[in-house]
Amino acid sequence: MLNLALPTALIARLPIAPPSLAFSVVANRLLWPALQTLDWTPLVGRRYAIRVKDIGLVLRFTVGPRGFAPDGGAPDLTISATARDFLLLLARREDPDTLFFSRRLVSEGDTELGLTVKNLLDALEPDTILRRLPAPLAHAARRMMATWYDNP
Repeated sequence: MLNLALPTALIARLPIAPPSLAFSVVANRLLWPALQTLDWTPLVGRRYAIRVKDIGLVLRFTVGPRGFAPDGGAPDLTISATARDFLLLLARREDPDTLFFSRRLVSEGDTELGLTVKNLLDALEPDTILRRLPAPLAHAARRMMATWYDNP
């Protein structure tokens, strides 16, 4: 098991803007093309936060007509989980409802918006997203997801 104490302390002290900008750039590259094939219009103009509890990372963003953008305003929806649980969700090795009812995934704010986000993410195939990465990064992401799944 990795000792995350030092990186967690550093990450928790980061201002929200740089990681949120990095997330938005990555989300626009990986998620935005796939979301455009779905009805993503209910997401537009809303504010979101993703909180990765075990590493102290908070990402704040909004979705506009051109994709994801960092946003420092109060979120309409905050989703919290550990890094491992987020990876398990991405890899489809864990069901969001199971994580929610076991309190490993916490949704705060607009519950209808949370359900819309869940349904849209359920409609995305992980391989569609990972294919947009360069091959070495996609391979590393798959290995990391498999390792975290096999070693709780």
